[in-house]
Amino acid sequence: MQLIHDAPSSAERALPGEARVNEAALASLDAPEGRGIKRILPFLGPAFIASIAYVDPGNFATNISGGAQFGYTLLWVIVTANLMAMLVQALSAKLGIATGLNLPEMCRRQFGKRTRVGLWIQGELSAMACDLAEFLGAAIAINLLFGIPLLPAALITAVMTFAILAMQQRGVRKFESLITGFVIVIVLAFAAQAFLAKPAAADIVGGLGPAFDGKESVLLAVGILGATVMPHVIYLHSALTQRRVIGRTAAEKKKIFRFEVIDIVIALGLAGLVNASMLITAAAVLHGTPLAGAGEDLTQTADALGTALGSHADILFGVALLASGISASSVGTLSGQVIMEGFLHRTISLWIRRGITMLPAIAVIAAGVNPTDALVISQVVLSFGIPAALVPLLMFCANRDLMGDLVNKPATTLVAGLIASVIIVLNVVLLLLTFGIV
Repeated sequence: MQLIHDAPSSAERALPGEARVNEAALASLDAPEGRGIKRILPFLGPAFIASIAYVDPGNFATNISGGAQFGYTLLWVIVTANLMAMLVQALSAKLGIATGLNLPEMCRRQFGKRTRVGLWIQGELSAMACDLAEFLGAAIAINLLFGIPLLPAALITAVMTFAILAMQQRGVRKFESLITGFVIVIVLAFAAQAFLAKPAAADIVGGLGPAFDGKESVLLAVGILGATVMPHVIYLHSALTQRRVIGRTAAEKKKIFRFEVIDIVIALGLAGLVNASMLITAAAVLHGTPLAGAGEDLTQTADALGTALGSHADILFGVALLASGISASSVGTLSGQVIMEGFLHRTISLWIRRGITMLPAIAVIAAGVNPTDALVISQVVLSFGIPAALVPLLMFCANRDLMGDLVNKPATTLVAGLIASVIIVLNVVLLLLTFGIV
């Protein structure tokens, strides 16, 4: 069934220049069969925008806390969560390619008013929790690098994020290139730290076996999951692909999706390596030492890494954290715009949204709340938003009337359903542990 597209889409308004990308990509589809990078290049980009949310400051907080407190025990959680994220983001991208609608728009068409409003509220809460983590992380990074107190650092962060929003308005390719550049900076910074940490290969392999170490490790595992499988970018990815390259036939849509899978594997593969290197570095340097407690505070973590590794590791950490916070913040703002417009068919200026979502982070800093504690809790909040985005996505991707030839195979639906079930069960366990019921 060919759906009538909402016009213009929220992604088009926020990221101008899609028509030029579509033209180049369709020309690549019409080219003779081949594997050259030039043929793939026009399709790369959406997953890199989504991937920055998988290496945001919330990941720093949960991954480093996990490594410092429990060594390599939770490494398997990062690997598993990253594989889950690849499948989930592939389904989101596929929905946009197959239907020309993003996930919130599809929810608005398929569900009643109460369900739509409930999902919108949950989506907004997820975007706000993520934005809190990103803004706090960037402010901490500025404090680390330049010694500026957190409150003035937060105001500087505000100026920098507005500058990123200005870049968004200049075109999708410029924005994608900027975000990809930030991803590369983060990858290089943590690759260098992991190299300096010299972790034992046997310990890394041992961390790949499923295990927990008390209820605190379960709390952190759920936080890692919430920081890795991000509900707001489940909504966003479908918007990034819905009009980027518009397939003219079912065969073209299948080709577009295959190229998008390549984009996802590359981008989220890099994000997964970064997340793993965070935990590995913390486990190798902090766990079982007098510095282990530093893993609970990002400022102390940077100091501990600088002391233990030398070679300006603390500066590398601060640069990676700044690149993560500033770039992820703009992606979170765009996600919030897609969520609001998709569910409610209403929009507000990105500048106003950015201003409003800054206020909770500034309030947290002004109140003297420990920023790292706020980061970890924000990731737990995110984990509760995953089912609200994932369950409707599974429903739509399994519906042949909506998806046509790109409908999920039964095995894909089964695996995705198991992923959603695991996440929901972990959230229930977390509630029981938090309130001391078990």
